[in-house]
Amino acid sequence: MKLNERSLAFYATCDAPADNAGFLYKKGGRHAAYHRRWFVLRGNMLFYFEDAASREPVGVIILEGCTVELVEAAEEFAFAVRFAGARARTYVLAAESQAAMEGWVKALSRASFDYLRLVVRELEQQLAAVRAGGGPVPPRRPRALPPKENGCAVWSAETPAAPGPAPAGPAPGPAPAPSPRPGLEPPPLPPRRRASAPNGPVDSASFAQLHEWYGQEVRALRSQWLRSQAQP
Repeated sequence: MKLNERSLAFYATCDAPADNAGFLYKKGGRHAAYHRRWFVLRGNMLFYFEDAASREPVGVIILEGCTVELVEAAEEFAFAVRFAGARARTYVLAAESQAAMEGWVKALSRASFDYLRLVVRELEQQLAAVRAGGGPVPPRRPRALPPKENGCAVWSAETPAAPGPAPAGPAPGPAPAPSPRPGLEPPPLPPRRRASAPNGPVDSASFAQLHEWYGQEVRALRSQWLRSQAQP
């Protein structure tokens, strides 16, 4: 795909949600001064503007073959984007807070296609192991949260004991202590997943199909949970 300044400017300012955006201090290439710029991360491209209202980026950094690391600099919360090679430029940036710096370092470290390729390869290996029957058992779904009383969860893992027959007469000695409050039973488990997917068996499905099927189920469960939270 051929890129030019016009297509890059359109991509930088399009209406699609950005992966990350915010102000950073960028150290100049020839001068030691830092300039406050508005940065927008889209995919593996890091655009920077004069300010947040600008419609044309000042520059772009392609985040391929680089490493992101913390550095000691005149500005606080500084980090650097380094590229391999003797003549490659190092971009020194500084955030406005510790939380912002950590967010940017994490986002930039995961922005390259090399990272995504590794994630997809690992997921494919896990899927192949599960199909072969030698993979780890998938984690159980967490149960719904128990009701709260004074901010504390009150369910108990113990089931309440069944009431026994009434005693024939009063027991001698001091009166017994009142029985503890029986724990509330946890909610029932969700229905068991069907062995086949909507369009065929899971064993013959591709990774993209599995991603779409499970994503539909997650969205349906989230919608059901939101409706239950909206009820009084």
